[in-house]
Amino acid sequence: METIINLLMDLNGLLKGPVMLILLVGVGLFLTLGLYLLPIRGLGYGFRMLWQGRKPSQEGDITPFNALMLSLSSTIGIGSIAGVATAIAIGGPGAVFWMWCAALIGTALRYAETVLAVHFRERNEEGHYVGGPMYYIKNGLGHSWGWLAGFFALFALLAGFGIGNMVPVNALAGILKANLGIPFFLTGAVLAGGVFFIIRGGVQRLAGIAGILTPLMVGLYLIGGLILIISNIDMLPGAILLIIKHAFTPVAATGGFTGTTVMLTLRWGLTQGFGMTQGSANETALGTSSIAQAAAQTDEPVRQGTIAMLSNFIDTIVLCTVTALAIIVSGEWSSGKTGFDLTASAFATGLPGLGSLLITISMAAFAFSTLLGWSLYAERCSEYLFGSHSIDRFRITWVVFVLAGAQIDINLIWLITDTFSALMAIPNLIALVLLSPIVFHLTHDYFDRKHG
Repeated sequence: METIINLLMDLNGLLKGPVMLILLVGVGLFLTLGLYLLPIRGLGYGFRMLWQGRKPSQEGDITPFNALMLSLSSTIGIGSIAGVATAIAIGGPGAVFWMWCAALIGTALRYAETVLAVHFRERNEEGHYVGGPMYYIKNGLGHSWGWLAGFFALFALLAGFGIGNMVPVNALAGILKANLGIPFFLTGAVLAGGVFFIIRGGVQRLAGIAGILTPLMVGLYLIGGLILIISNIDMLPGAILLIIKHAFTPVAATGGFTGTTVMLTLRWGLTQGFGMTQGSANETALGTSSIAQAAAQTDEPVRQGTIAMLSNFIDTIVLCTVTALAIIVSGEWSSGKTGFDLTASAFATGLPGLGSLLITISMAAFAFSTLLGWSLYAERCSEYLFGSHSIDRFRITWVVFVLAGAQIDINLIWLITDTFSALMAIPNLIALVLLSPIVFHLTHDYFDRKHG
């Protein structure tokens, strides 16, 4: 067993090492420049399209607004609370700066994935729209590339049962047990019941719940975080300077202020920003969010792409930044704590009497939303691999794993599924590069038509 664990750790180090980060940054910059900086300068247009996308239009299964909320439901997970704290604890405050850079570069990846997912989507046997990396690989690169599409679907399915199911359930169960004394089994049973009720209603019910839950949980967390920051407003300029300064002259928060290196700070910031760390705040490099976007009611892949790229802004630039600033202005960043404990301590210190409750509620909401979003991703991958007849069996299996995840030792499962999540990025990056001419053509054609 020790040999297997060491092998997985070595593989993880390779998959999330400098070569992968160079590829992510390279592909992101290539797409950003090829799109004439649209993922950055087009954020305002994306918000306008999001506002218009609240009502049904065109063919599809869910509104463009709910498609974004559904993808955000999985993107905004425990990483928004714990992942950012881990990046700061290991890489120091400077990791936040590189997290911002990765989010901006990764916006182009998110945009391109969505454009391709909508453009190459197809209808399944039940008449619903299905899409995502496995479909744009197969339909965009041709059936001879079916093996690559199959690998993506397999990696995503296996990863989903960990990072999208057992890991967030286990983390939440531990927190509720420690803070409120709620038994592990009870947490698992309640989550399993809620998840089963929702996922059996299909993508429409999932999207409808996400359209309500996601804005509420984001709003609650942002209000609490902003109150904490504003109450320590005199510390804010120093916190921002600390982030920028330590991006290039880093210091670790843990280990008694043992010095860290620029490379370590850079690595933790980029891997967090690209969604390549355990408990990461997003999944920019993985391509899974495009599975939800493919179900949107739209006839314009580019329009949905501009909406989809808002997720990086909302999740990393806004939500994760609030987490990071709350940790730094509270003074807890140098306490030696890490992960959820660090964020919880920051909110408890900055919002006495309310901070702990807010973090617990937010953690519960974020974990539950992750279960919902990833259930769709894993279900679509199961359907791609095994056909529509596998859907009912998949849903039952998903709920069983929710129950199990609340009660078992998750460390090995976390390591295994973390490896699969990193492997997902490889087929996706290959497809994005090879299909980039289609993304550029669709984008330029769309805006040429809009401008007459």
